[in-house]
Amino acid sequence: MSEPIIYTPDLEHSIEDEAEIAEELREALLSISKTTEADGFHGLRSVHAKSHALLIGELEVAGNLPPHLAQGLFGYASTYPVVMRFSTTPGDILPDSVSTPRGLAIKIVGVQGARLPDSENDVTQDFVMVNGPAFQTSNAKAFLKSLKLLAATTDKAEGAKVAMSAVMRGTEKVIEAFGGKSGLIRGMGGEPASHPLGETYYTGVPILYGRYMAKLSVVPVSEDLTMLTDQHIDVGRSKTAIRDAMIDHFNVYGGEWDVRIQLCSDLETMPIEDAAKAWPEEESPYVTVARLRVQPQTAWSEARSEVIDAMSFSPWHGLAAHRPLGSIMRLRKSAYEASSRFRAGHTGVAITEPTTLDGLFASEDAAEVFYP
Repeated sequence: MSEPIIYTPDLEHSIEDEAEIAEELREALLSISKTTEADGFHGLRSVHAKSHALLIGELEVAGNLPPHLAQGLFGYASTYPVVMRFSTTPGDILPDSVSTPRGLAIKIVGVQGARLPDSENDVTQDFVMVNGPAFQTSNAKAFLKSLKLLAATTDKAEGAKVAMSAVMRGTEKVIEAFGGKSGLIRGMGGEPASHPLGETYYTGVPILYGRYMAKLSVVPVSEDLTMLTDQHIDVGRSKTAIRDAMIDHFNVYGGEWDVRIQLCSDLETMPIEDAAKAWPEEESPYVTVARLRVQPQTAWSEARSEVIDAMSFSPWHGLAAHRPLGSIMRLRKSAYEASSRFRAGHTGVAITEPTTLDGLFASEDAAEVFYP
């Protein structure tokens, strides 16, 4: 592997009409939330509205990392409490038979250091991830176009979406049989109906990694998770088939994941502004810097649903050492904030950043499972 490249501000570039695009992104995301609120849902997220599990665990940062890996949050050995939320991408609550990419959001609590703007009083670090190594679009303009299409189809023709998803899953299966993979097909409902706990998750877009630039992945490593890789879930059995599978798993098992970092070592093959380009692992392999652990627990309950309402996940909650990079993430900042304000205004629940996880689910009845 070549030496990692040190970040300099000239590696990021503003785009034409950036302010206008940022405003349109905000409006497109808010239109999704307004549509679902009008349908009787109380202040859903604009994307990743459907939660499948909310877990508490710990993150153990490895000790004695070499200097280029010992950066930011990962600069020294420590153990932090974490919250992990599993979701799927749409902004409306669809049956799981509409099979879309899986999401994982991680909130690490008790993090100290120089902060990103508007998170100066917090002690959290969020990583927002999906089960693919790159973003679905290259730049902010392309992202806006896809988001407008998503907004236009929110709450429309659920039955048609179910049927289309079955077709798209079949199409993706053929593509993968020939060694390929289509982010577009997966995003249209062609995500394989496999268990989310067997998946590897990625930030997709680059972030600062102290002096350097990197992408981050979370990889299942314990046998109780790796046994679920490519395991089929009958998503037609229940509208909450994925949540059911999560509950069943964590009633008995826990899990461990490696947190891995891929450093940018070539700006041609590992661009900062082209978010749709996966960085080649043969040039810069992912390297383990930490371990995530969760114990058996109730994966979903009414108490956990209430916690989700009072919590937001954003890559802009965190350390300056892990600032998101590129136009897509720069323009998404205000959109994330507007979405959170809308949710808070329509749920009546203040959204706050935790300073501890003690008593987070104090009202939880372990025998009670909640299905909104």
